[in-house]
Order: sequence, then C-alpha cells, then structure tokens
Amino acid sequence: MGKLEGKVAVITGGSSGMALASAKRFVEEGAYVFITGRRQEALDEAVNLIGRNVTGVRGDASNLDDLDRLFNTVKREQGKIDILYASAGTGEAVPLGKITEQHFDSAFNLNARGTLFTVQKALPLFNDGGSIFMTGSVASIKGFPGYSVYAASKATLHAFARGWLNELKGRNIRVNVLHPGPIATPMQDQVLTEEAKQMFESLIPRGWVVLRKLRRQRCFLLQTIRAS
Repeated sequence: MGKLEGKVAVITGGSSGMALASAKRFVEEGAYVFITGRRQEALDEAVNLIGRNVTGVRGDASNLDDLDRLFNTVKREQGKIDILYASAGTGEAVPLGKITEQHFDSAFNLNARGTLFTVQKALPLFNDGGSIFMTGSVASIKGFPGYSVYAASKATLHAFARGWLNELKGRNIRVNVLHPGPIATPMQDQVLTEEAKQMFESLIPRGWVVLRKLRRQRCFLLQTIRAS
C-alpha cells in the first residue's frame, strides 16, 4: 500500500515539469490525481505518461471560470480533496526600466492571483488534515537581475502561507511554500536564454541539476504530507 493510498490530489500546471513529476509520484503512492494545463495536447501527453488514476482538466489557473470547471469536475468525480499543489506559474526576465504593465499583470495574475483563487475555490472540498503546497522560488529571497517582478509575485505566496496557516489551523490543514532553485524544465527552456542558464548553473556548486532535484522535490512533498 502506498503512502497516499485513497488520497485525492489536485495539481495545477501539472502537464509538465516538477508538477508533472509530482503527479506521477503521487499516483505511484496510491493517490488519484487531477492535473491542469493550458494546452490540451500537452495535457493529454501528461495523462498518458501518468497512465492511471488521473484526470486532466484543461484550464488557466488565472481564469476563475476555468477554476470553477476544475473543482466542479473534482466534486463530481471524487467529491473531496486531500492535497492541493498550486504549481501553475510563469516567469520572464525583464530588467527595471523595461517593465511593462503587461509583464507585471501576467506575472501577478497567474503566480499570485491565480494561486489565491485556486486555494480559495478548493476549500469547500478540502478534508480536514489535508495539505496545501504552493510553488515559490528561490528568486523571492535572492536578487537575480531582471527577475524583480517574478520574485515579487512569488514572495506574495509567503504572505499567503503565513496568513492561511493561522486561518486553517482549526482544520489541521498544512500550508507550505516550496522554494526550488534552477531546475531544467520545459518552461525554463522557453523563458531562459543560454546566458541566463549559464548564470544560474554557476550558482549551483555541482552544476545544472535535473533528476536529483526532482527526486528531492518529490521526497519533500511526501514527507510534508505525512507530517502532523
């Protein structure tokens, strides 16, 4: 029997990267998982990769109607949530002096606003004693050139977590913000130049990390879920 036998998990942005790796591991540990993604083709590929005990729901976490459709699907098919991993996010390097309203709105609409309403809309289905995870970033506590807006949007999650912990403690719902460093994912290939990749790689003592960090991420998730 797996560590998450009988649990129901919802993972936004679960069609690629760390969220997809986590969804796959959750299923291996016995959970039923709902994943979201913006692109139907990528979502279908993720569902096929996971193979079982998974439902893909196409949607944008910054779109409230899409979130309603997601949680209506969860309610209809499983009727509860034990684990919520709000991982949908975006990031792009734009230096001070070139920041536009569009860049600011894009980052905060998905990373901050989207995460807030993902959690809020999930609450009516949440079992007491459940776990909420949000994907933050090491950028929110370090000063990477060009990433001030992205970092600020991720730092918002710290404030959310501190407030929600106190609001939800009566239900024993845990709230955690993960702070991954640079990890080679499809999104990073889209938003990072080769120069940026080299800069981030230079910050890691043993070089660019892929599988090792993903494994640590999954282990941390499982350990935190089991913690009382």
